[in-house]
Amino acid sequence: GRTRGRRGMMEADAGNCPTPLPVWQGMLRGLLLAVLAAGSCQGNSVERKIYIPLNKTAPCVRLLNATHQIGCQSSISGDTGVIHVVEKEEDLNWVLADGPHPPYMILLDGNLFNRRVMQQLKGTSRVSGLAVAIAKPSPPQGFSPGLKCPNDGFGVYSKDYGPQFAHCNKTVWNPVGSGLSYEDFDFPIFLLEDANETQVIKQCYQDHNVPRDGSGPEYPLCAMQLFSHMHAVTSTVTCMRRSSLQSTFSINPEVVCDPLLDYNVWSTLQPINSSGKVDPNKEVIIVATRIDSHSFFWNIAPGAESAVSSFVTHLAAAEALHKASDIHLLPRNIMFTFFQGETFDYIGSSRMVYDMEKDKFPLRLNNIHSFVELNQVALRNDSVLWMHTDPVSRMNESVEGEVRNLLDILSNSSVGANITLQEAGFSQPLPPSSFQRFLRAQHIPGVVLTDHRTAFHNRYYQSMYDTPENIRMQYPEGLSPEETLEYVTDTAKSLAEVATVVARALYQLAGGANNTSAIQADPKTVSRMLYGFLIKMNNSWFQSIIKPDLKGILGDVPQHYVAVSSPVNTTYLVQYVLANLTGTVVNLTKEECLNPEKTPDSEKEMYEYAWVQGSLDPNSTSRVPYCVRSTVRLSKALSPAFELRQWGSTEYSTWTESRWKEIRARIFLVASKELEIITLVVGIAILLISLLTTYFINAKAEILFTIPRDPGAVAY
Repeated sequence: GRTRGRRGMMEADAGNCPTPLPVWQGMLRGLLLAVLAAGSCQGNSVERKIYIPLNKTAPCVRLLNATHQIGCQSSISGDTGVIHVVEKEEDLNWVLADGPHPPYMILLDGNLFNRRVMQQLKGTSRVSGLAVAIAKPSPPQGFSPGLKCPNDGFGVYSKDYGPQFAHCNKTVWNPVGSGLSYEDFDFPIFLLEDANETQVIKQCYQDHNVPRDGSGPEYPLCAMQLFSHMHAVTSTVTCMRRSSLQSTFSINPEVVCDPLLDYNVWSTLQPINSSGKVDPNKEVIIVATRIDSHSFFWNIAPGAESAVSSFVTHLAAAEALHKASDIHLLPRNIMFTFFQGETFDYIGSSRMVYDMEKDKFPLRLNNIHSFVELNQVALRNDSVLWMHTDPVSRMNESVEGEVRNLLDILSNSSVGANITLQEAGFSQPLPPSSFQRFLRAQHIPGVVLTDHRTAFHNRYYQSMYDTPENIRMQYPEGLSPEETLEYVTDTAKSLAEVATVVARALYQLAGGANNTSAIQADPKTVSRMLYGFLIKMNNSWFQSIIKPDLKGILGDVPQHYVAVSSPVNTTYLVQYVLANLTGTVVNLTKEECLNPEKTPDSEKEMYEYAWVQGSLDPNSTSRVPYCVRSTVRLSKALSPAFELRQWGSTEYSTWTESRWKEIRARIFLVASKELEIITLVVGIAILLISLLTTYFINAKAEILFTIPRDPGAVAY
């Protein structure tokens, strides 16, 4: 558009000129304008012919805490290198020693993405970056870039409380953990999510870069460029101080990092006043689980076993309990809690404890009767579910009595079910769990349910391979998306059994006296949730239970990273799934539902109202929306360290995520240095000749461009 406008003005000026141009000058000008227009219009297509963008990638980004920076970054203008495919360890010799064209961009087979290989690449200047191809099938030996002792130093065990259990001295929970996610790399590392793009890179390598007869390949060579420059450096203390100074003294502050934050989701079996305080004598049982996960790469966090299996079971138990007829008569209330940011030193649970201590939450710590947490529960051996308790607090007689009662109720609830509950042992500490943050504040009777007695059964903890296949989700071939959504897998049946046992135990803990056989989790609901949270968020069920203005959150592939923009998709969906499973459809108009305070008897302090899309009308393309009333609410999951501006805290999580300008990757052919120098010299020579020619033409312009006098003109 800009080119066309400029040409139009030039033509208008020519039309107003009193003396017409000679024909040859007009043709020259027209040709020049055509060339300029063509150059402007074709600029982008030239770039497309030079570069092949890689659109389905995930970068490793920089995260920071009170003392360290971890992750990866490129230089400010991106890093470039000649591609070399590494499919076995011997291929590294070319990159590290033999190859004549460093630095190299390595296309690394996913099975070689381990600590041993990465430490070799980290210590050399011959590597400018890394592209990792996903291993299919998942590495059989397991792969976990997390720590061997997750959240070490932020749980309950320390030199002052159970020192014999601190730093995983008694039990190494994640023995396959390599700690790769907590290393700092000074070159970019990207994950290639699309097998087709991986094949394009390999083909480019085969065509141009394969060594011939033991000697280096000839130019042009296939190269890759990765952009992932990070703005934050050193630690959270440094980056938050810089951001704070910018915000104080600059009109346009440039923030360099953001705290990891989101929202916890919670609801109660019996409604409570969210703006008030629960009666100090009212006892509440907390049921908890985490809803976030992590991996080496940004926003790649499937978390099938580490998060989804537990929170889906939790949701199914909540639904089963709400179907009981006498829940309003139970002497104790039950609070269903879903914590965000637990992967990063218990962000969500530490914030809820902090709010309870500061009277910023409807409940106080003294209201808590007992605590039941669902951890990893999908990979059970012989249908055994392990009950973990805290041996230190159980030394107190009253706590021991209540814990023993809790264990007995859970064990009795499994009678007749296809599940056996066993104690992990009195000398066994708690696994990494949100319950530990509550124990730091107060001795509370509690139990953590897991599928493992000691080390995790999950060999892909906090990795990109913690997928539906990891928890043995299998579907028959040829099913449509709608049929897959409704298909009840063996995994769904297994988790529904766990949910049934938990729901029955909670009913008895709350003081229920009736027979619990009617309390039953629905395997079909579990199937829908597993499909939605692990395979495809954008499905008909999720579409029907969310608000119309939130339909944009339904991406295809679910990820459960806590991130810095909130609430994330997982939080919203857990909120609305919980409301759908435990709430009530009420007969209100859209206006009344969106403004319940204007409606008499709405009890706005006790309930939340949501106008949801509803299912598609079978006879049309329109939906049938309705109003849902529930007790589901959100509470902030931002570490108290940022509330208190204690960015170097050792008490609370201090994790932040660096900001960046652009993340992208592309491949192209690169010429030899000699050819680049020749091209540069020739270009400079042409420029000089052009300048001299322009100067000569300008100096002789009166002679070259004299307009001949019209012989018929008469002078007066």
